[in-house]
Amino acid sequence: MRFLTDFADQAVIVPLVLAVAVALAIQGWRRGAIAWLLVVAAVFVATLLSKLTFLACSPLFGPLAVHSPSGHVAAAAVTVGGLAAMLTDRRSTIMPAAILAAVVIGMSRLLLGAHSVPEVVIGALIGLAGAAVLPHFAGPPPRLRLVPLAGVVVLVAIVFHGLHLPAEAAIRHTAFQAARFIPACRGTPEFVRFPAEG
Repeated sequence: MRFLTDFADQAVIVPLVLAVAVALAIQGWRRGAIAWLLVVAAVFVATLLSKLTFLACSPLFGPLAVHSPSGHVAAAAVTVGGLAAMLTDRRSTIMPAAILAAVVIGMSRLLLGAHSVPEVVIGALIGLAGAAVLPHFAGPPPRLRLVPLAGVVVLVAIVFHGLHLPAEAAIRHTAFQAARFIPACRGTPEFVRFPAEG
């Protein structure tokens, strides 16, 4: 399961997103490249804000077993759904691809004990929302050379797979600090567990 879940680590997703944006721009689809970067960045920001909110105010959400929505699932859904949006002009492929990615990575996160079901669902909803809006901002794709683009995706995944960005500790620290300034969340957040990754 660790092998599978590592494909959705930010250490793989961030260089993958940047490489795809460059590849799209080189092929002349600047609008697609910009939309791709902005939508994926928006999903990352939404995931970060949800993590900070739930971590800082965890006593308020205790019964829901939500402490840190899954960044892996959000990243997988928006990236795979986004790639389907960028590489095909059939919108019917986007959401099935994004949902499949969310389910596969979500199951890996659950089996590893990294997240609860609600945390996986929240991450999936954020990522699916990003995949759903990307075609609207990117517009219809031009004729792209798919083999080089697919080659970029595979190469980046191989090179960066197994690396990890230690973002979760910084997010937890920030959440502790934020809890001091939110009246409803004052006090020490009651973490049930400390997930090693997003």
